[in-house]
Amino acid sequence: MNTTLKVKNLVKYFPVGGIYRKKMLHAVDNVSFNVLKGETFGLVGESGCGKTTLGRLILRLLQPSAGEVRFKDVNVFRLKGILSRRNRREMQIIFQDPLSSLNPRMNVRDTIGYPMKIHHMAKEEELDEKISQLLEKVGLSREFLKRYPHEFSSGQRQRVVIARALALEPELIVLDEPTSALDVCVQAQILNNLKDLQKASNITYVFISHNLAVIRYMCDVIAVMYLGKIVELAPTETLFGSCRHPYAQALISAIPIPDPETKRKRIPLSGEIPSPIDPPPGCRFSKRCPKATSVCFESEPELVEVEKEHLVSCHQ
Repeated sequence: MNTTLKVKNLVKYFPVGGIYRKKMLHAVDNVSFNVLKGETFGLVGESGCGKTTLGRLILRLLQPSAGEVRFKDVNVFRLKGILSRRNRREMQIIFQDPLSSLNPRMNVRDTIGYPMKIHHMAKEEELDEKISQLLEKVGLSREFLKRYPHEFSSGQRQRVVIARALALEPELIVLDEPTSALDVCVQAQILNNLKDLQKASNITYVFISHNLAVIRYMCDVIAVMYLGKIVELAPTETLFGSCRHPYAQALISAIPIPDPETKRKRIPLSGEIPSPIDPPPGCRFSKRCPKATSVCFESEPELVEVEKEHLVSCHQ
């Protein structure tokens, strides 16, 4: 299969502090992975681990400190002019909060139609018909064309955002916690809708979430992030069936089971998450890891392949 996205040694540091005592916040630190065409690649981890920053780097919404992102084998950070504009059309994002990502002064027709006009995807006389077709794809009717964001429920707003992302016929969509603000019933509808759209158009997804149940349902491959680094990367069923990293094991043990008769042994984590401004030497998870030994505090483990397509960053 073709590789749509290649992320190689990607780094993003943010300067923090005053003028004379400037420090660096390690948001994303030497991250690498590939995503195949038509695949859903999941990024999971605690809040603050760098998932959203990584997603924005992929789309060039942020400039990296180092490393590269290759979309269809072209480094997106080197594109300029018309090539950069074409690349932006082919890479879209669905933000976590649909209300804040929609312009309250623009109705649905303008919200979805404006990017289509900018990129010459439709003429004025055919715009309404194309927008109506997009709305039908996401489960809305053409009656919503003249409505504004405040007139929709959260689930409907998220569908409008999905329709806007699909309007430019992208090959890659980054989904940044697209269902975290929705109730469970609406979540299921949106997730199933996203799966159907992907199957119909062979779109590649980068799916960001802290909900492992959602990640398991949506993704083909999952990367577990901790403090700016990927600590484990594997196909979905491999990760849930035989994960190796203590942090990934702790996350999976915390997933609720919808059966009162079934009990799962929890793996509690002690201590606080270290500061990304001053990450600890050695393994970044060492201070919270129940299996840590002296080498974990001294030497940083590399992300190595322990079996086919299963990579782990751990000394154990």
